[in-house]
Amino acid sequence: MSYTPHVDYAFQSVERIMRDVNHGWLLRYIHMNGASFFFIVVFIHIFRGLYYGSYKAPRELLWILGVLILLLMMATAFMGYVLPWGQMSFWGATVITNLFSAIPFIGDSIVTFLWGGFSVDNPTLNRFFALHYLMPFLIVGVVILHLVALHRFGSNNPIGIDPSGPQDTVPFHPYYTIKDFFGLSVFLTLFAAAIFFFPNFMGHPDNYIPANPMQTPAHIVPEWYFLPFYAILRAVPDKLGGVLAMFGAIAVLFILPWLDRSPIRSGNFRPIFKIFFWVFFADCIALGYLGGMPAEGIYVVLSRVATAWYFLHFLVILPLLSVIETPKPLPQSLSKSVLGGSAMAGAASAVKEKV
Repeated sequence: MSYTPHVDYAFQSVERIMRDVNHGWLLRYIHMNGASFFFIVVFIHIFRGLYYGSYKAPRELLWILGVLILLLMMATAFMGYVLPWGQMSFWGATVITNLFSAIPFIGDSIVTFLWGGFSVDNPTLNRFFALHYLMPFLIVGVVILHLVALHRFGSNNPIGIDPSGPQDTVPFHPYYTIKDFFGLSVFLTLFAAAIFFFPNFMGHPDNYIPANPMQTPAHIVPEWYFLPFYAILRAVPDKLGGVLAMFGAIAVLFILPWLDRSPIRSGNFRPIFKIFFWVFFADCIALGYLGGMPAEGIYVVLSRVATAWYFLHFLVILPLLSVIETPKPLPQSLSKSVLGGSAMAGAASAVKEKV
């Protein structure tokens, strides 16, 4: 292995991999862009689950395991971002680990423990390297549990009703295999385009500058997939409040199955929910943009508005819609929704059948 987890050699070892190791540039670009594309796929999967109600009963455990996978991915990606030991690596590690100092009484001790000293230095880099190697195995373990939970209750569907018999299902092969093969082909095409034509598009140029503890970058930003949460962190002026808001933005996803009490799963049959879903989607995009902007002027104001709407969506709007929204009629079965037919049941009767 050509990488050296030492503050004096980490940056040079990465550059040596790029220049001297056979196909090292390709391995590094696959690794760094693979992480970004992995997050793209996971975010699409999450928003699809939010729209189609994949978190609703009886799939609460499936959803919770999925959110846990997201948390592990974020931890793995953060530690991996530190390893090249560029300017963004060093200062990103300094900023994020310093967040734990906001914890009353024990915060400073936790930060010292994480650093292995009194600043981000060689012990920190070694620990992050070891944990970055370990975390993918934990992710694989939770993914296995995720699949077990999936096979316990089956996957959700865009209609949001469970199959009532063989007429509502199709064989996995060739229908799903062909569909998945097409999706994989599109993914690999875009992935190859990113690797060979714009491999550094989703990175930050300052990370090609060796880490310098004596010189702070003009603008410290994390990787793009952390930007919405980074915007939430900076939107709250109080340090502890910002940390609680940032972690709360993820924690609220764990309790989502009990916040949205509507008996209708799919957003296709919830007209008001559909509007608020797309507003929420736009809000997340706005948070991502604001997280990459300087924390000053109008950007701070917009970040606070977007952060407030983020929590308002989960804690107020979804519970309220569960009470006041009148959904559209549900089809009696999956087959009738696809093949057509005159038999359509009202939402209330469909809910009664499920209960």
